[in-house]
Amino acid sequence: MSTINIGVVGGTGYTGIELIRLLLAHPHVELKVITSRSEQGKLLADLVPSFHAGRDLIFSEPSLEVLQQCDLIFFATPNGTAMKMVPELLVQGKRVIDLAADFRLMDAKQWQQWYGQEHSCPQLLQDAVYGLPELNREKLKGAQLVANPGCYPTAITLGLLPLLELGSVDLNNLIADAKSGVSGAGRVAQVSALHAEVSENFKAYGLQGHRHLPEISQTLQKVTGKAIELTFVPHLLPMNRGIEATIYARLLDHQDMDLTALYEKRYQHENFVTVLPTGTAPETRAVRASNHCMMSVTQLSAGRVVVSSVIDNLVKGAAGQAIQNMNIMYGWDESSGLTSIGLIP
Repeated sequence: MSTINIGVVGGTGYTGIELIRLLLAHPHVELKVITSRSEQGKLLADLVPSFHAGRDLIFSEPSLEVLQQCDLIFFATPNGTAMKMVPELLVQGKRVIDLAADFRLMDAKQWQQWYGQEHSCPQLLQDAVYGLPELNREKLKGAQLVANPGCYPTAITLGLLPLLELGSVDLNNLIADAKSGVSGAGRVAQVSALHAEVSENFKAYGLQGHRHLPEISQTLQKVTGKAIELTFVPHLLPMNRGIEATIYARLLDHQDMDLTALYEKRYQHENFVTVLPTGTAPETRAVRASNHCMMSVTQLSAGRVVVSSVIDNLVKGAAGQAIQNMNIMYGWDESSGLTSIGLIP
C-alpha cells in the first residue's frame, strides 16, 4: 500500500509531540514536514531525544510553500492559527485535521464569544466534519476538513451517547464533573502549571464557563435534536496525563434497566471503547498512552445514573483520535498506528 506525506504544524507542544510519536510508527505515512516558529532549523531528535526514528527531521517555519509537499496536514497549534492557512490548503486539494478549536463550533458568533477573536473563515464552519468517529464515522470517510474534538468533550460525549440515544433522559439535568492531568493546559510556562503549585493540590476551574462547554452542548443537541442543559465543571489533577469524567443523569422512566447491556450494545463494534462490568470503576492509568476510552455505568435509585469515562487526554483526547480520523478518511484499518495498550505504572 502506498504511503501519504504528512505535515504537522506546531510540533513542539504536548499534543504535537504526541502526534509525531504516533505518526513515526504509522505504517501508511511518511512524516514529511514538522514546523515550529520558535525551533525553526533545529533537529527533532535534539529537542525530543526519544524520537530517534525521526532523527533526520528538521523543524521548519510554517508556510503554505513548505506544506505543498504534504497530502494531509495536522494543525497542533493554538486556537486561531489553523483558520488563517486552511482555506488556501483546501483550495490546493490538501486534507486537514485541526486539533485546536478553530472548526469545532458551527456558529461564528459563538466562536468569537468563547475564543475572543473574529473567525477568519466562517464559511468553512458548516463544512468541517466533527471528528468523533463513534458518532460521525460515515461523514469522516469523505472529509477534507476535520475538526478534532476536545479532550473533555470526547470523554463526556462518549459517556453520554447511549443514554441520550435511548431518548428517556432528563435533558435539563445533566452534570459532568471532569478532571484532567496537567498536560491538558499545554506546554507553556505559567505559574499555575508549576510542580510546586500542582503537586499535593486539587482544584476546580472555569466555574463561570469553560470553552469546551459550547462544543459539548452543540454535539449533544445534535444527537437529541433538542435543547439540553449541561452543568460542566472541570478540575485539575496533580498528574501528567488522563481525564476522568463522572457524569450524572436522570432517567425519565425510573424502572430498572440493564444499562451496562445498553452501553455494550452501543459500543460493541468500537475498537477504542471498552465498557466495564456493572459496579466496576475505570482508572486513568488503564488507558495511559492508549487511544482507548474506558467507561462504566451504574443505575442508582429513583432513576439516577452515574457514568465514569476515562481517556488519555493527549491520545484519545487529541493526537490518537486525530490519527483514528485520518485512518477513516483514507480507508485504512482504524487501528493502524494505534495499537498501544495502557501503560502501568
